[in-house]
Amino acid sequence: MDNMKNELIRIGIGGPVGAGKTLLIEKLLPKMIADGLNVVVVTNDLVTKEDAARLKDSGLIDPDRIVGVETGACPHTAIREDPAANLCAVERLSSLYDPDIVFVESGGDNLASTFSPDLVDYWIFMIDCAAGHDIPRKRGLGVLKADLVLVNKADIAAFVGTSLEKMAQGMEEVRPDRAWLMSSLLNDEDVHSIYETLRQQLPFKRRADAATT
Repeated sequence: MDNMKNELIRIGIGGPVGAGKTLLIEKLLPKMIADGLNVVVVTNDLVTKEDAARLKDSGLIDPDRIVGVETGACPHTAIREDPAANLCAVERLSSLYDPDIVFVESGGDNLASTFSPDLVDYWIFMIDCAAGHDIPRKRGLGVLKADLVLVNKADIAAFVGTSLEKMAQGMEEVRPDRAWLMSSLLNDEDVHSIYETLRQQLPFKRRADAATT
C-alpha cells in the first residue's frame, strides 16, 4: 500500500477579490486533516504571494506544502487560458507529497472566471453578499458553470442592503439543478455543510479507509 500513489483530487476555488477564497481553505484544512487527508495548496496573486504567505503563517499545514504563483496578468490567464505555471506547481507538490487533495486558489477575479479542466477536477466559485443580490441574475460564467457556488458573507447582508431572499431566488433561477450554498465562513455549521457537500460530491479516500481495503 505504501508504494501506491494516491488518487489526486484537484479543487479550484475562484471568485472576486474579497469573496473569502483563502478563508475557505483555512476553514476546510482542519477538517480534511482530521479526516486523514493529505492536502497541499497552490495560490495565485497578481504580483505578490500574499495569500500563500497568509496560509503559511496560519500554522495549519507545513508551509512547504504551499506554493504561491504570481500570475503577472489577468487571473483568467493563469487558471484557464494558460495554466502552465499552476500545472507546474501542482506537479511539483504532487511529486513531493503524494497528496489526496490539492487546492488551487485563483487570484481575485470577476464573474466570468472559470477553470481549465486540465488544471482542476472540481471547482468552487464564491460570490459575496456585499456585492448585491443581483449578482446571480447577471449570469456570470463562474456562477453558471462551477460545480459548487458559495454565496458567502450572508451574515453581513442586512448591513449592506442585500436581500438574502432575492439572492436565493436568483440562485435557484440560474442553478436549478446544480449545487449552491448560502454561507458565512464565520459560522461553524455553515463550514460543516460546505465540507459535507464536498464529501458527497467528491471521492474522498480517507487514509483510514485505505488501510482497510
